Amino acid sequence: MAAGAGGGSGAGAAGAASVASLWSEVNRCGQNGDFGRALKSVNKILQISKDDATALHCKVVCLIQNGSFKEALSVINTHTKVLTSDVIAFEKAYCEYRLNRIENALKTIQGASQQTDKLKELYGQVLYRLERYDDCLAVYRDLIRNSQDDYEEERKTNLSAVIAAQSTWEKVVPEDLGLQEATYELSYNAACSLVGQARLNEAMKSLQRAEDLCRQSLSEDSDVTEEDIEAELAIIHGQMAYILQLQGHTEEALQLYNQIIKLKPTDVGLLAVIANNIITINKDQNVFDSKKKVKLTNAEGVEHKLSKKQLQAIEFNKALLAMYTNQADQCRKLASSLQSQSPEHLLPVLIQAAQLCREKQHTKAIELLQEFADQHPEKAAEIKLTMAQLKVAQGSVTKACIILRSIEELRHKPGMVSALVTMYSHEEDIDSAIEVLAQAIEWYQEFQPKSPVHLSLIREAVNFKLKHGRKKEAISDLEELWKQNPDDVHTLAQLISAYSLVDGEKAKVLSKHLPSSDTMSLKVDVDALENSHGATYIRKKGGKPAVENQQKEQGQGDVKKKKKKKKGKLPKNYDPKVAPDPERWLPMRERSYYRGRKKGKKKDQIGKGTQGATTAASSELDASKTASSPPTSPRPGTVTAVPSASTSNMIPPRHQKPVGAAATKKKQQQKKKKGGKGGW
Repeated sequence: MAAGAGGGSGAGAAGAASVASLWSEVNRCGQNGDFGRALKSVNKILQISKDDATALHCKVVCLIQNGSFKEALSVINTHTKVLTSDVIAFEKAYCEYRLNRIENALKTIQGASQQTDKLKELYGQVLYRLERYDDCLAVYRDLIRNSQDDYEEERKTNLSAVIAAQSTWEKVVPEDLGLQEATYELSYNAACSLVGQARLNEAMKSLQRAEDLCRQSLSEDSDVTEEDIEAELAIIHGQMAYILQLQGHTEEALQLYNQIIKLKPTDVGLLAVIANNIITINKDQNVFDSKKKVKLTNAEGVEHKLSKKQLQAIEFNKALLAMYTNQADQCRKLASSLQSQSPEHLLPVLIQAAQLCREKQHTKAIELLQEFADQHPEKAAEIKLTMAQLKVAQGSVTKACIILRSIEELRHKPGMVSALVTMYSHEEDIDSAIEVLAQAIEWYQEFQPKSPVHLSLIREAVNFKLKHGRKKEAISDLEELWKQNPDDVHTLAQLISAYSLVDGEKAKVLSKHLPSSDTMSLKVDVDALENSHGATYIRKKGGKPAVENQQKEQGQGDVKKKKKKKKGKLPKNYDPKVAPDPERWLPMRERSYYRGRKKGKKKDQIGKGTQGATTAASSELDASKTASSPPTSPRPGTVTAVPSASTSNMIPPRHQKPVGAAATKKKQQQKKKKGGKGGW
């Protein structure tokens, strides 16, 4: 027993020694950053003591350091009795954050009994991912104010990122927090904030500064290659391209976007944004390229890298691309999905209406828009403008005018008044056009009297009435306007001009109110004006000076010949006594006296009978019909007889060239050619 007891005591001591050595190994590996070996040692400790809280905590830390977040979270959830929320709250929330379970991470942080600095840091990150920027800003401000460690620069970078997000997505004008652009991250975030404020030139300068700082800081590290630097600069260049696109320099922006894609960056969020921006540049052109770029927006993990508004913009562009590629069902599906996600958003409804219009279903499109306008009165103005445009496209201009006049908040706007007057004028409804002008003038008379817009509308109404013969109405408007401001010479002049069309005497009476010419004359130095470089006479290049012409006339006596107009050529058979045929310009077939060709009387045909012979001369050339005909060729030793008078001017048959001879020869040659090379 004693031996047995002694053996047991020795084994316990050896186990304790081995556990101590394992803890030493864990400590050493942790300091060296070798968490893989440390994990092995921790597992050995847990084999000896499976409920050791410290060992379990160390195991969770090692798993997190190795990137095994699911396994670490599983260990935490399995040992909830040992690893209480007070002990393991940060590790659990961090694992949930890294696994994109943001809502769970928020609950874990809020459920912790003690809010440590590292929990606050994580809390700020969680709030940023949830896009609760105001709360996030308050957390980082508190951390910067109350923390004194080596992570102040990182906190400032995060704070500037929050400000940039507020400026970009919430259109909040940021307050100046005095953040110096000491690093390229701070410069980049400052540029994003300026883009949100539409200060594009300043934003571009900040991005150029960020690029210089990035190159400078990375080039100091000898292990960093040029490819690594370009990969780090990709996000900066992407933002530069976006600014160029906003400024309208689409070619330069597209070139920069394509350069970034060629680098194949690992950031799927950056690739998705660049692909989306290229699609927006392509629009309904280069659709094949857009289809290829859409695949980049569908990469795994994109939804965790981008904000909700960025993801929404990508989905909108997918729907539009489906419409441009005539994928009607796909377009409707995407637009309906977007509308269910954001019922108050206008764009999904407009996409659906556009698709219906492409299918020539304008009535359905208008019904869809009207339904949305009834459900969302705050968006009614934009919807009604679209409906009016569709009505105009259908040719229903009057109905479009009725829709436009129903938009209360825009009825008095100069642009709307101008559009309505133009449309009513097109429809020749002058009374309605004048009514629109009168209503607008009444609104400005009540809310903004004597404003530049008010006076401008009155003058335009007067001009419109004068143009369409409503002179009395125009005069009454001008008189009312002149009474309000008797010193307005412009209105008085317009009133006199209007009266001159109706009542000349009244116009003369009113003209006495015009200022005298002395008061209106400008102080002009006539001498200075004459000596100034004004318009001078310039001699034409082709012309010659008059002096030279006179010398020529006096010395040489040359007289310039005037170009005579050529008389029109008259026909050879022109008879001045006979009136020309009035139908001479018409083709012969179209003239009234044309009776067609007489049938039965054919002219002598050439080329029929013996080759080279003519029917007219056949009797004369017949040797049997002549008393004595000379031989065709002289015999030896005889003298050729002189031809008789009747045949002296006749051309022998062999020397004659019939009209059809050349043509028949060509036809025969063509027939021979068709036969090929072989014999007959």
